[in-house]
Amino acid sequence: MSVALSLSVTVGFSSCTDYLDKEPDSDVSTEAAFQNFKNFQGFVEEIYNCIPHKIGNYWETSFNWGDDEYTNAAGAHLLTRPFDNGNFRAWFGEGGAWGGSYFFHGNDEDYRSQDRMKHHIYPSAFYCIRKANLGLANMNLLTDATQEQKDAIKGQLLFFRAWWHEEMMVYLGGIPYIDTLLNGSERIPRPSFEECALKAAKDFGEAAKYLPDNWDNSSAGSVTFGKNNIRITKATALAYQGKMLLYAASPLSKNGAQIGGSQTYNYNTELAAQAAEALGESIALIESGQTPYQWAEYKYASIKDLTDHVQTSDNNYDDIFYTIDANCKQPGAKEAMMRGTPFSQVNAADWGFACTWGPQLNNLCMAGTINMPTANYVDYAYGMKNGLPLSDPASGWDPTHPFKDRDPRFYHDIIFDGVKYILKDASGTELEPLTYATLYTGGLMRHETQASRTGYFEQKLVPHQANSVDKWLRSSRLACYVPYMRVADVYLMYAEAGSAASGCSNSSYKATSCSLTALDAINKIRQRVGVDAVSGKYLSGTDFMDCVRRERACELAFEGFRFNDLQRWLLLTEAPYNEKRAASFTRVENDEWYTTNDPSEAEVKDYNLDDLILKRNYTAKHYWWPFMDNDVYLYSDFAQNPGW
Repeated sequence: MSVALSLSVTVGFSSCTDYLDKEPDSDVSTEAAFQNFKNFQGFVEEIYNCIPHKIGNYWETSFNWGDDEYTNAAGAHLLTRPFDNGNFRAWFGEGGAWGGSYFFHGNDEDYRSQDRMKHHIYPSAFYCIRKANLGLANMNLLTDATQEQKDAIKGQLLFFRAWWHEEMMVYLGGIPYIDTLLNGSERIPRPSFEECALKAAKDFGEAAKYLPDNWDNSSAGSVTFGKNNIRITKATALAYQGKMLLYAASPLSKNGAQIGGSQTYNYNTELAAQAAEALGESIALIESGQTPYQWAEYKYASIKDLTDHVQTSDNNYDDIFYTIDANCKQPGAKEAMMRGTPFSQVNAADWGFACTWGPQLNNLCMAGTINMPTANYVDYAYGMKNGLPLSDPASGWDPTHPFKDRDPRFYHDIIFDGVKYILKDASGTELEPLTYATLYTGGLMRHETQASRTGYFEQKLVPHQANSVDKWLRSSRLACYVPYMRVADVYLMYAEAGSAASGCSNSSYKATSCSLTALDAINKIRQRVGVDAVSGKYLSGTDFMDCVRRERACELAFEGFRFNDLQRWLLLTEAPYNEKRAASFTRVENDEWYTTNDPSEAEVKDYNLDDLILKRNYTAKHYWWPFMDNDVYLYSDFAQNPGW
């Protein structure tokens, strides 16, 4: 592969032509760029700048591609729609006008721009991989720096070389892993996904040896003290090392793409154990207080406080995803472990992203596009407060009271029938009928194109106050960001790795690097939100792995992980995970009842998920995206993914 000319150039491959118009290293001299810590860190900062703001790099965006979301007809230009139809070539725009996946691919890259719409994963990856390799090749020129500063530079470069590969390979499979500067004549065969993932894991592990636990406590970060919140730390590198090892251990990586779902619990136990060690080491650092990361607080006095997102601290759960009236402070709280620069237009979510989660009736949310949760995902992911899934006969779930005693995250993340949607007084206006969510079958907010087709709205990433009455919308008050990794994700991956390392046989696996068992990690997540610990009936066999997967679906709902999870578990093609359904039910209470009572206590009739909106007719080829044809035509050893 020609990587100063192929993977920096051509596997980009066509998108990097502007970069090739001049020598890529000609802007500054090598000596000036690398001679001291300040200049070298400036060289690294450009890589941070390339990290896409995945919810803000277009007016509307698309990153939930599993069974979790359905998009109305106005969102047909987003990637969810062609993916529902099996057209994975749409990620690079082929076969329609979806413009790619926005955060993953674009044709207007500007690596140094502060414009949030000029950064995407695929084209930036090859530029940043080359920068990382160039920096590593010139570490010997860094003479005016302390050893700690040199280590910090090296650790960041190793991390980013791996991270940009990782962000591509989880969708595309094995890609040529570029770990050296190339002269333009190389032809590198595509490795398997496992081979590629192990190389990334090695780089992440090496990076961890050099990175500080907390930049504010290091000489390297002293100059920017208090402003180091997005810089890569040792714990983040270890977490990504564990992620890559877990993905290498996955049923997809071990058994290959296939339909049927029979191999969904068949992990590579040796690699899973290695993943647990790396993830456990990251957790140990977090638990020791040596890192800047902490669990965000989940303190709400009532269900109404949950549905209205009443904030209680400066490290509130909501702050992971958005901030209000905080001078455009970047979201993340103390839980975000991997994110990019906020860019100058971080609050631009007001004008695009934030408009796409609620009813468009009478311009209440204004955008046209509506992203809504599927009802089957809601009922799968959000169990009961007692910790049991709705499907468990002992859970207490009653279809005549389907919203009662649910996992508190249900009330935080989901708008259900009867919730007061508009908090300010809308009486006497055309919006008054939308004050309360009318999401029952035939209700006003069940309009097929302008409201919810599924019977639910989301409000995890954007609260329902982002509407034209409450004014958390189009007022420069709201800043949104979804991190690439956060603390809870590390604990969830650790629990999965532990279960997998035991052959999916029990919940008691504990890595030598960490004091927690797999079960402890899950219960810690539940404890934060007030959900009961995992029941004893789910502690053995594949039952515990199923519990881990449900917990992951709930805690990380709508954050962009579901597609990759179903993919690596070999469930992307399987029912019910290839289905999108709506809830059907009628109200027993009259409309007036909802104005003075808790909607979670409402009685309904005939609640069911019989309404199948669509079924994804996927085959084994859909476990990996196709490469662009121009990429695989480069040379014979660069093969297209099977079936494409």
